Amino acid sequence: MDDRTRNTRMTGSESALEALRAEGVTFMPGLVGSSFMDMLDITAQAGIRYLPFRNEATAGFCAQGYARVTGRAGICIAQNGPGVSNLVTAVRDAYLAHTPMVVLTPSTSTVHAGTDAIQELDAMALFAPIVGYQVRVARPSRIAESIRTAFRAAYSLMRPAQVDIPRDYFFSEMDVDILQPKNYRVAKLGPGDVEDLKRAAELLRQSSSPVILSGMGVVWADAVDDVVQLAELLRAPVVTGYLHNDAFPSDHPLALGPVGYGGSKAAMRALSRADVVLAIGSRISEWGTLMPRYDFKFFPSHAALIQIDRNPMQIGRTVPFEVGIVGDAKASVQAISNLLRSGAERSKASPTLEQDLKREREEWERELESLSLSDRVPISPRRAIREIARAVPKDIVIVTDIGNVIGVAGAYLRFANPKHHIAALGYGGCGPGLGLALGAKLGRPDLPVMALIGDGSWGYAMIDTLTAVQQNIPVVIVILDNSQWGAEKRNQVEFYGNRFVGTNLINPDFAALAKLMGADAIRVEKPDEVGAAIRTAFSSGKTTLVHILLDPAELGEAYRRDALIAPKRLAARYQTTQ
Repeated sequence: MDDRTRNTRMTGSESALEALRAEGVTFMPGLVGSSFMDMLDITAQAGIRYLPFRNEATAGFCAQGYARVTGRAGICIAQNGPGVSNLVTAVRDAYLAHTPMVVLTPSTSTVHAGTDAIQELDAMALFAPIVGYQVRVARPSRIAESIRTAFRAAYSLMRPAQVDIPRDYFFSEMDVDILQPKNYRVAKLGPGDVEDLKRAAELLRQSSSPVILSGMGVVWADAVDDVVQLAELLRAPVVTGYLHNDAFPSDHPLALGPVGYGGSKAAMRALSRADVVLAIGSRISEWGTLMPRYDFKFFPSHAALIQIDRNPMQIGRTVPFEVGIVGDAKASVQAISNLLRSGAERSKASPTLEQDLKREREEWERELESLSLSDRVPISPRRAIREIARAVPKDIVIVTDIGNVIGVAGAYLRFANPKHHIAALGYGGCGPGLGLALGAKLGRPDLPVMALIGDGSWGYAMIDTLTAVQQNIPVVIVILDNSQWGAEKRNQVEFYGNRFVGTNLINPDFAALAKLMGADAIRVEKPDEVGAAIRTAFSSGKTTLVHILLDPAELGEAYRRDALIAPKRLAARYQTTQ
């Protein structure tokens, strides 16, 4: 059946909104600007809710958070020039998080382009390295076409896509065809090359200690259940990629938890012993997978690597592979499982595997517990995180920002379902947590949503507490306040003789500020108050901030021992700092 709207007279604003409607867009975060005001004026009539943010970056993170909990592309918009440039951090983060997102960047009108007009910026040049696809609309009649092409690119490349629209085009009139996605977007990838799949199945069948590394690609492909079935078929332990705690159910007997900074020692020990590693939808990055943690190198150099990824550029990018499969994670895993079922059983599986894994998990849990018992005031970060993890609802979306304390939280967070751990990924910018949480709540209003944010990062985004309150988006915001830039301070401890330059922070009472902005708020100063505060926050049904005061003396391990060396001072003036 042809659902196209054919040759209909519209303005540029109307054609843009109709193209968004065809893609099922229901909300659009941004910060108001004159460049798209004509479209904004009729957004409600299009059935699209405009969300007015106070910071464009937070609006961009909101679009990403929505995409990551729903699997549907998010969208954001900003005023041309400075508004668009403020989106850069959020768009780059979405690029590294392989997130489908469409970024609308209104630009200077065609009659003023190239004249240094007010708020003029070449957004195409600015965004070129951080989007998977970009198009500057060549003429008004191509607005709808450009938007649908951007959605197609965002889904097929799993990257942000940019549509740059000269502001005068919104007022133009033209005849337009509006297409439905089924008329211009194709289905998912297939499972990959048949011979490669056979080789992978045979390697796994002959393996004595295979380990599955389940990454974000598994979550995006809705393949977690398929990985569970493959793991059970192989009787193989499963570890999850760094910051992807929801890529395998944490309560499964074969689950060992996440690798990387603040991850599970049980997971990393098992991975280090593997003779075959099946990496599914994982970049195997230097930062998250290859860098030693807990003072040991856990990724096995001796193991045969089977790597599955939809993006051929990721396969073999950091580690040589034995078998590389370009395909959809779900289809590839199903194909390998079918091949294993049709052949001989794996003969080398340990008869005590489940008991061994249970013992390793319990050993790690005892170690975590021993690190998290402190009753001191100010509160130990690990004690606070343990109490938070115990107090949250069972089925919850948890957003993690960046930073030293937040990194430690990775060991404590447990998820039974995918698309429930929304972490700031790859780019490492401060302050994405609130925007990600607001987008997640908009995408899954049926679930409680919590953001874990450090005090330094909170300074970037706190103004949009107003947005959460005024737009009635009830999230729980937990500020873990140790009054410092903890990750950088740890570097100063290890490399710079405890000379703390620029890392100590003097913070206000964040709970009091949140109340002034209309949110509920709780200030927590004692460890035995943490759990009750979290439960109260979730019972309020309103945007609620929990401000937890932490011990600044307790820091996690250094993030970047690989990037820093003992300082050397050569000129006489600087000798005293060695």
